[in-house]
Amino acid sequence: MARGSSNVLSRARRQKILEWIQEEGSARVRALADAFSVSDVTIRQDLERLEADGHILREHGGAYLRSAQQQVRAMALHHLVNMEQKRRIGAAAATFVENGESIIIDSGSTTTEVAANLMERERLTVITNALNIALMLGATPACEVHMPGGHFKAPTLSLSGDKSAHYFEGLYVQKLFLATAAVSIDAGLTYPALADISVKRAMIASAERVILVADSSKIARRSFTRLGGIELIHTLITDDGISDADRQAFEDVGLEVIIA
Repeated sequence: MARGSSNVLSRARRQKILEWIQEEGSARVRALADAFSVSDVTIRQDLERLEADGHILREHGGAYLRSAQQQVRAMALHHLVNMEQKRRIGAAAATFVENGESIIIDSGSTTTEVAANLMERERLTVITNALNIALMLGATPACEVHMPGGHFKAPTLSLSGDKSAHYFEGLYVQKLFLATAAVSIDAGLTYPALADISVKRAMIASAERVILVADSSKIARRSFTRLGGIELIHTLITDDGISDADRQAFEDVGLEVIIA
């Protein structure tokens, strides 16, 4: 392989590793090596470079996100970009929720905006894997909040893993408000890491209607791990940055697209 091509592949891999750690909060060398089909030595070199660039801190056998401790102390999410679009999406999504319903709210910055617009609803039952959303809605007397157990992820202030997924077995709700890292016709719903996939599948299986909330920067992109195809969702709520071609492509496969 030419040196230039090798450098491009290395940069692309480091970007995906960074996205993984930004999603999970930390990562082990062995897990990354298995996921990217490279040696432990290669992953350690990648982590050294990411640490030198100021993104992460290495530890024995892995690395963690540099900002994780401060985020948790402040109960702040990591992905706080495009917030004006996310606020509009959250407000539009909340109009789908009726008093007395049972819903699932996934973790994430856009789904947090959905929750922020539900404070005045009555007799809601909310199941969420997001600690910040649970604290927000749990303080509302008219809202009953439930949470799964599982592994804590600092960047998303959420609980994840198989224990979280098992919690949703046998549950039934009217609506799920689902987050994603990227969505496209070809790749479907994709995410930076593996841990949330089983949780999101369990959430989807529990919901009568799946509403994806995603700002337009996530459309026509793909991330590392595939959850499934577009057919998993019923409605996409996004902003006016979506192209006419992408909107038409989604609608052509039967997806309802709402512009906030």
